Amino acid sequence: QVQLVESGGGLVQAGGSLRLSCSASGRTFSSYAMGWFRQAPGKEREFVAAIMWSGPITYYADSVKGRFTISRDNAKNTVYLQMNSLKPEDTAVYYCAARPALRPQPITNPNDYDYWGQGTQVTVSS
Repeated sequence: QVQLVESGGGLVQAGGSLRLSCSASGRTFSSYAMGWFRQAPGKEREFVAAIMWSGPITYYADSVKGRFTISRDNAKNTVYLQMNSLKPEDTAVYYCAARPALRPQPITNPNDYDYWGQGTQVTVSS
Protein backbone atom coordinates (compact mmCIF):
# COMPACT_ATOMS: atom_id res chain seq x y z
CA GLN A 1 0.00 0.00 0.00
CA VAL A 2 1.43 3.33 -1.07
CA GLN A 3 1.83 5.93 1.64
CA LEU A 4 2.97 9.52 1.43
CA VAL A 5 3.45 11.27 4.75
CA GLU A 6 4.19 14.99 4.95
CA SER A 7 5.77 16.77 7.88
CA GLY A 8 7.44 20.06 8.70
CA GLY A 9 4.57 22.52 8.46
CA GLY A 10 3.96 25.20 11.06
CA LEU A 11 3.60 28.88 11.82
CA VAL A 12 6.32 31.26 10.66
CA GLN A 13 6.68 35.00 10.23
CA ALA A 14 6.92 36.58 6.81
CA GLY A 15 10.47 36.31 5.52
CA GLY A 16 11.10 33.12 7.43
CA SER A 17 11.80 29.58 6.25
CA LEU A 18 10.37 26.10 6.61
CA ARG A 19 11.35 22.72 5.20
CA LEU A 20 8.65 20.23 4.36
CA SER A 21 9.36 16.52 4.07
CA CYS A 22 7.44 13.80 2.24
CA SER A 23 8.27 10.24 3.18
CA ALA A 24 7.18 7.70 0.54
CA SER A 25 6.65 3.96 1.02
CA GLY A 26 4.83 1.00 -0.46
CA ARG A 27 6.35 0.78 -3.93
CA THR A 28 9.37 1.64 -6.03
CA PHE A 29 9.28 5.31 -6.99
CA SER A 30 12.24 5.34 -9.38
CA SER A 31 9.99 5.96 -12.40
CA TYR A 32 7.75 8.45 -10.64
CA ALA A 33 7.48 12.20 -10.46
CA MET A 34 6.89 13.69 -7.03
CA GLY A 35 5.00 16.92 -6.70
CA TRP A 36 4.11 19.47 -4.06
CA PHE A 37 0.76 21.20 -4.26
CA ARG A 38 -1.00 23.62 -1.95
CA GLN A 39 -4.56 24.64 -1.24
CA ALA A 40 -5.64 27.78 0.56
CA PRO A 41 -9.17 28.17 1.99
CA GLY A 42 -11.68 28.85 -0.76
CA LYS A 43 -9.15 28.27 -3.52
CA GLU A 44 -8.33 25.41 -5.87
CA ARG A 45 -5.38 23.16 -5.30
CA GLU A 46 -2.38 24.60 -7.14
CA PHE A 47 0.95 23.26 -8.31
CA VAL A 48 4.04 24.34 -6.38
CA ALA A 49 6.97 22.17 -7.51
CA ALA A 50 7.86 18.74 -8.88
CA ILE A 51 10.92 16.55 -9.23
CA MET A 52 11.78 13.29 -10.98
CA TRP A 53 13.12 10.43 -8.85
CA SER A 54 15.37 9.35 -11.71
CA GLY A 55 17.22 12.58 -12.42
CA PRO A 56 17.74 16.17 -11.27
CA ILE A 57 14.85 17.58 -13.28
CA THR A 58 12.72 20.06 -11.37
CA TYR A 59 9.71 22.24 -12.07
CA TYR A 60 8.41 25.27 -10.19
CA ALA A 61 5.38 27.50 -10.22
CA ASP A 62 6.29 31.08 -11.12
CA SER A 63 5.00 32.25 -7.74
CA VAL A 64 7.66 30.27 -5.85
CA LYS A 65 10.56 30.27 -8.29
CA GLY A 66 13.71 31.56 -6.61
CA ARG A 67 12.26 31.08 -3.12
CA PHE A 68 11.42 27.37 -2.93
CA THR A 69 13.67 24.41 -3.70
CA ILE A 70 12.52 20.83 -4.22
CA SER A 71 14.98 18.00 -3.66
CA ARG A 72 15.02 14.28 -2.97
CA ASP A 73 16.95 11.69 -1.01
CA ASN A 74 16.63 8.39 -2.85
CA ALA A 75 18.15 6.39 -0.02
CA LYS A 76 15.49 7.66 2.36
CA ASN A 77 12.65 7.69 -0.18
CA THR A 78 12.00 11.25 0.88
CA VAL A 79 11.26 14.45 -1.02
CA TYR A 80 11.82 17.88 0.50
CA LEU A 81 10.50 21.35 -0.14
CA GLN A 82 12.73 24.08 1.26
CA MET A 83 10.71 27.28 1.50
CA ASN A 84 12.55 30.58 2.02
CA SER A 85 11.40 34.20 2.04
CA LEU A 86 7.91 33.07 2.93
CA LYS A 87 5.00 35.41 2.31
CA PRO A 88 1.50 35.50 3.84
CA GLU A 89 0.12 34.38 0.47
CA ASP A 90 2.06 31.12 0.85
CA THR A 91 -0.32 30.16 3.66
CA ALA A 92 -2.05 26.91 2.70
CA VAL A 93 -2.21 23.19 3.31
CA TYR A 94 0.70 21.65 1.43
CA TYR A 95 0.32 18.21 -0.12
CA CYS A 96 2.83 15.74 -1.49
CA ALA A 97 1.76 13.66 -4.50
CA ALA A 98 3.17 11.02 -6.87
CA ARG A 99 2.49 10.01 -10.49
CA PRO A 100 4.28 8.07 -13.24
CA ALA A 101 6.93 10.35 -14.71
CA LEU A 102 6.25 9.45 -18.34
CA ARG A 103 2.54 10.19 -18.27
CA PRO A 104 1.98 12.71 -21.09
CA GLN A 105 -0.24 15.08 -19.13
CA PRO A 106 1.39 18.23 -17.72
CA ILE A 107 3.28 17.71 -14.49
CA THR A 108 1.40 20.67 -13.02
CA ASN A 109 -2.04 19.05 -13.22
CA PRO A 110 -3.15 17.68 -9.83
CA ASN A 111 -5.77 15.47 -11.49
CA ASP A 112 -3.01 13.31 -12.98
CA TYR A 113 -1.42 12.33 -9.69
CA ASP A 114 -2.24 8.88 -8.33
CA TYR A 115 -1.12 9.13 -4.71
CA TRP A 116 -1.53 11.89 -2.15
CA GLY A 117 -0.43 12.58 1.38
CA GLN A 118 -2.69 13.92 4.11
CA GLY A 119 -1.28 17.45 3.93
CA THR A 120 0.57 19.71 6.34
CA GLN A 121 -0.49 23.24 7.30
CA VAL A 122 1.82 26.16 6.59
CA THR A 123 0.81 29.52 8.05
CA VAL A 124 2.81 32.68 7.35
CA SER A 125 2.01 35.68 9.52
CA SER A 126 2.58 39.24 8.38
